[in-house]
Amino acid sequence: MAEQVKIGKSDVVSTPLGLGTNKVGGHNLFPDLVDAQGAEVVPTALDHGIEMLDTAYMYGLGRSEEIIGQVIKDYDRHKIVLATKAAHDPAQKLAPNNRPEFLKKSVDDALKRLQTDYIDVFYIHFPDKDTPKYEAVGALEEEKKAGKIRAIGVSNFSLDQVKEANQDGYVDIVEGKYSLVQREAEQGLWPYLQDNHISFVPYEPLALGLLTGKYKDAKGFGDGDWQFDHDPINFGTRFQANQAAVEKIRPIAEKHHTQLADVFLAWYLANPNISVVIPGARKPEQVVQNVQALDLQLSQDEYQLIDQTFQNLDK
Repeated sequence: MAEQVKIGKSDVVSTPLGLGTNKVGGHNLFPDLVDAQGAEVVPTALDHGIEMLDTAYMYGLGRSEEIIGQVIKDYDRHKIVLATKAAHDPAQKLAPNNRPEFLKKSVDDALKRLQTDYIDVFYIHFPDKDTPKYEAVGALEEEKKAGKIRAIGVSNFSLDQVKEANQDGYVDIVEGKYSLVQREAEQGLWPYLQDNHISFVPYEPLALGLLTGKYKDAKGFGDGDWQFDHDPINFGTRFQANQAAVEKIRPIAEKHHTQLADVFLAWYLANPNISVVIPGARKPEQVVQNVQALDLQLSQDEYQLIDQTFQNLDK
């Protein structure tokens, strides 16, 4: 199993491959989910050495946390790294709320759903419009001192918002959208995080399936397609260029006798700017496949080829 990584300035450590659980109970995001299947995904991850389970209130409006809470009762809690997120306020039609009192209540509510007495990583899921970000993080620092959470994170924050949130140096980890086809974080965010000893976790690392290689034909996407509606750039104007880049990497997957997704996950795992990668999974067998990436050692030439192939696709 891979070595553990340290989360920011906290004492939280985790395996570098985690599990994103928006498909575990996230009925509001994926209407055709089956809870029983999601309840199989989580133990499959834990049984295969994955430690970080990344969830959020917004994944099923608490349902994902509830399923995870039920599953982990059968495991050693101290070997699990629970990461959850909150910001969407039911009293405000799920608009983001970063007020200290709301975040503190959100921590307590998440603890109940997860059936635990501490949360390893608690993120502010989205920024709101008016709460000073250092005040929001300050509230989480109080929760940390109270022993309710162990590390403080922010998610979907701009670089300026991250800087404001980290005014007092309390931020341990940032979660943001990042993949080989969406690399904006490399320019401004990553240097700041490195300078301030803040970890980075990318979500949607496989770009909504684009990096799995399953889109093998030349068909474009358009309005009404789920992928296009969620990412109209990478599944629109850049789709053909992205597709061509993916196919250039297929020989590496064939050489290692593995799937394309594992090659890309291995690239993230080898990237020193990334702490934990959290691909999602709808089925247990997808978790088993993802774990193969931990044993895939890319050569320096392979790493560089992947990096260079996905540079400047938007030019």
